[in-house]
Amino acid sequence: MATNRLKAAGAALVSACLLAGPAAADLVFPDLSYRTGPYAANGIPFSDGYQDYMTLLNERDGGIGGVAIEVLECETGYNTEKGVECYEATKGEGALLYQPLSTGITYQLIPKATADGIPVHSMGYGRTSAKNGEVFRWVFNYPANYWDGASHAINHILAENDGDISGKKIALVYHNSAYGKEPIRTLEELSAKHGYELMLLPVDHPGQEQKSQWLQIRRQKPDNVIMWGWGVMNQVAIQEAVNIRYPMENFIGIWWSGSENDVLPAGDGADGYKALTFHNLGDDYPVYDDLQSYVVDAGKAAGAGDQLGTALYNRGMYAAMLATEAARTAQEIHGTADITPAMMRDGMEALEMTEEKMAGLGLPNFGPTFSVTCSNHGGDGLGAVAQWDAGAKEWSLISDYGPADEEVLRPLIIADSTAFAEENGITPGCN
Repeated sequence: MATNRLKAAGAALVSACLLAGPAAADLVFPDLSYRTGPYAANGIPFSDGYQDYMTLLNERDGGIGGVAIEVLECETGYNTEKGVECYEATKGEGALLYQPLSTGITYQLIPKATADGIPVHSMGYGRTSAKNGEVFRWVFNYPANYWDGASHAINHILAENDGDISGKKIALVYHNSAYGKEPIRTLEELSAKHGYELMLLPVDHPGQEQKSQWLQIRRQKPDNVIMWGWGVMNQVAIQEAVNIRYPMENFIGIWWSGSENDVLPAGDGADGYKALTFHNLGDDYPVYDDLQSYVVDAGKAAGAGDQLGTALYNRGMYAAMLATEAARTAQEIHGTADITPAMMRDGMEALEMTEEKMAGLGLPNFGPTFSVTCSNHGGDGLGAVAQWDAGAKEWSLISDYGPADEEVLRPLIIADSTAFAEENGITPGCN
C-alpha cells in the first residue's frame, strides 16, 4: 500500500516521509505527523485516527465519490522548520488540504499555502483570527479556536461560582511558544470584564521542568488553574499538581491537554481533572465497528490498532471526517469527483455538519452541529467540558456544548485580522 513519489525532495526528507494509501490515488491528503520526539505520545494517536478513517473510506466505500484517497505522511517531529519542509515536499503531489497539527507550523504555512492556493485546516489551533474568512481565504479553524477555548474555560469557572469571579485569582500554565501564548490576550480581556486576577506561568519546551511554576502556585494559591500544554508538559503538570495537593476539580486544560496520556501517569491523583473538548469521547459509535473490521482486523491500521476511542485518536478521526465531508461537498458543488485544491476550499467554505449527517456517518452526537461561510471559517465555536475518572480510566462530558463570549471575541478577531490584512495588502471580502 505504501508508495514513494517524492524523488525530487531530497534523500534526507524523503526518508522521513511515509506515503500511505493506494498507488493510484487521486484525492491527496498530506499528514504532517510526529511519531518521534517529546510530543510523539500525542502525535501518534492523532495521526492513527486521521489515517485510519481515510483507509476506512477506501476499503469500505472505494474512496470519496468513487475516487480513492492517498495519505502522504511526513514526519515533522513537531518542529516548525521540518513542517515547512514537509509542506514544500508534498504540495506538488496534488495536495488538497493541510492539517499542520502545530500552531508554529500553521503560522508559517498561512502565507505559503495562500500563495499556492491550497487550503489549511488548523482544527482547534493555529491563528485564531483566521476565523475571518474574508481575510484568511485559504485558512479554516472550525469547529472552534483557541480564543473560544479560553472563553469556555472562564465560562465553566463562572458557572461553578454562580456567575461571579470578581477577586478570584486564575493562573495560566502555558507552553512558552506561539501555541501557548495564543489565549493570553483573550484571558486578559475576560479578566477586565469579570474582575479576576490573571497569573501567567510560562513553561519552556518540552515542559519536563516545572518545579518553580508549581511552587508559585502553592505559594499564591490561585482559585483555578488553566493549562495550555502539549505532550510531556501535560503529564508533568498534572503530577506536579498532585504533589502540591492542588484540587483537581479546579484544574482545567485546553483540548490539547486532555488525553489519556496526560492523566494516566498520575494514577488516582489525576481523578477529577478537567479538559475542554469540541467532540465527544469513547468508542461507542457505529463507525468504530467498521474501523475494527475494515482497517484494524484487516491489518491496514496506521499504527498498532490499539488507540481506537482514545481522545486524540478520536480527534484525528474527527479531523479526517471533516476533511472528507468537505471534499464530498466540493464534489457536489462542482459536479466532479476529481476536485482541485480550489474546489476543496469551496467545499470547506460550504461545509454544514448536521446531526443527521453525523449519524449517517456512524457518529451520532459526536460533535456539535455547525456551518461554515465565506466570512466565518471557524464555525460556531462551541465547546464542552470533560472530566477524568481515574477509577474507570475514562473521560466523560460533564457539560453540554456551549458558546464562547462573542461580545469579547468578535472585536479581537476583527482587530487582529484587519491588522493582518493591512500589513499584507489584503482587501477583505468574499470572492
